[in-house]
Amino acid sequence: MQPSATSQESPSVIVGFDCCNRLAVLNRKDRLELPFYANALAAAVSKIETAFGSGSFTAPEPQFSAKLPPDADRENAGPVQVYFSQVRAVANAKSDIKFHSIESLEARASELAPELHALLALLEPHLLRIPYLHLGENDFIYKFRPEKERNVAIYANDDASSALYQSKLCELIKARARTREGSASAPVMLDFGPVAYHIPSHFGFCLGVKNAIERAYEALAANPGRRVFMLSELIHNPFVNADLLRRGLRYLQSDKGVAFSVDGKPRETPARENSSRTQANNEPPVPKGEQSRVLLWDTLTSDDVVIIPAFGATDEDKRRLVRKGVAVCQYDATCMLVEKVWKAARNYGRKGYTVIIHGKAEHEETKATFSNTRRYAPALIVRDLAEVRRLERIIAATTPAEAEAARAAFYEFFKGKHTPDFDPIRDLARVAVVNQTTLLVNETRAIIDYLRERYTARYGAEDAVERVGGSNKNDTLCYATQVNQDALAKALEGPLDAAFVIGGTNSSNTYQLYRLCENALGKRAHFIQSERDILSAHEVEHFVFPYERGAQAHKEHRPLWTNLEPKKHVLITGGASCPDGIIQQVITRLNGFFRPETLRPIDRLLAELEGD
Repeated sequence: MQPSATSQESPSVIVGFDCCNRLAVLNRKDRLELPFYANALAAAVSKIETAFGSGSFTAPEPQFSAKLPPDADRENAGPVQVYFSQVRAVANAKSDIKFHSIESLEARASELAPELHALLALLEPHLLRIPYLHLGENDFIYKFRPEKERNVAIYANDDASSALYQSKLCELIKARARTREGSASAPVMLDFGPVAYHIPSHFGFCLGVKNAIERAYEALAANPGRRVFMLSELIHNPFVNADLLRRGLRYLQSDKGVAFSVDGKPRETPARENSSRTQANNEPPVPKGEQSRVLLWDTLTSDDVVIIPAFGATDEDKRRLVRKGVAVCQYDATCMLVEKVWKAARNYGRKGYTVIIHGKAEHEETKATFSNTRRYAPALIVRDLAEVRRLERIIAATTPAEAEAARAAFYEFFKGKHTPDFDPIRDLARVAVVNQTTLLVNETRAIIDYLRERYTARYGAEDAVERVGGSNKNDTLCYATQVNQDALAKALEGPLDAAFVIGGTNSSNTYQLYRLCENALGKRAHFIQSERDILSAHEVEHFVFPYERGAQAHKEHRPLWTNLEPKKHVLITGGASCPDGIIQQVITRLNGFFRPETLRPIDRLLAELEGD
């Protein structure tokens, strides 16, 4: 957004922020002032150039107009154009201009000049823009790295992590089967003699997960001596998260948003209002007896690193980080396909649509998408087609009595799943659907088809097109999720004795893969985290995912085989957060049930794959 000619001639203030989202502030005779405040934009630009040098900051971006008190260089109070700029340079050590977090400035209210005090009170609605001032609204925070730029060595650098992340077998399978990254092909069969494994062309880490993992390990390696936190779990895999913890990473909160205290215990209570009590403010360390009452969130300073996971973060969490002066964009590992959903939701909102989010309300990604969407549109979360069917009464209501009854039923069922002031009669007149990227592609499409069917019945075919997404081509389906599902469907076409779907027990995309296997194989399909869940040739510890509303997660023992003959055909796949090393370990575990002399050597299979 470029400033208008009129605004450029108006009194202007450029608020400069560093990469940690801290304000540039002038210390003048024990009073903190805004350093880039002038009677016109050009004069304000001249001031920031003098302080940091030409080309060391982003073009001032207009944010809002406000009435601020005059400063020492302005005689008359009046409307002031407020601009934001991201400063890439470091202030001279001898300069009176220093960077301060918003939170620390608020704690020093008595030292603030009136214009700075007034400005701080106006920043809240604009905090989310600050970390991304160097990006346009259609830019992605972090694009997928090309394969040649991958940094696998950063995380597979010792025996433990190499065993977790690396598998020569999986590497060769992918090289042979994947003619195109975004298109499924025929599965690869690994024939060991008494057992053959059917491996889909696409399985395991997606590009978003690879990006997130590399960023996390790079952050740890680049910041020795600093505290490095993850907002919550990087991905839904306990072995990856455990390896990060082994290297010194800590979590600020659980995957359900429950904050951790200094002693590592979860706390349901919100963070303290007085969050300035930290060692960074020269206060004594927190006594051991009080550690369970102090949240890690409250101890954050600009010296800390906080990584945003692949699922993204809610606006509320990002605002907290910005206020504390913690770098956000530098360590934001949000998957660009999740960002794609956010951009689609924003575009729908600007066109006047209510955004229906197909997702699980308790999942981090859906929470982040909902939080992001509410800035632009009314939003509603629906779990599945069954929940969408509950909207039929709203869509079909034609009388005040019908509308009121439908409205009451809506509020009772969808409590906590819609934006404030949501009126279903008004806000469901025009809708568009986006989705949690890890769900079944066909289910999202079924929801869209159902809505078009119901709106057609109510308004007619032509009007229904406009009322359900219009002609907008925003496709928010994750191609990585889709290609994994397509590849699995191809692998399920042959005769199979068992299927193992490997992934974290809180991994939604892994569960969707399991559902496909369950539909084809029933209880011969097993959801496991690792080879440890294969108890014997006869029994598997299967995880029961709590998909239905109110269901509880649990494990159950399931039979595998009563005998090892005739030859077994086994499908093996991994969710988008499953490391290759675990897949190979599952194969090794199953091979261990057969007499060694009957098995073809793995070296021979590797040679065959390399030769192909």
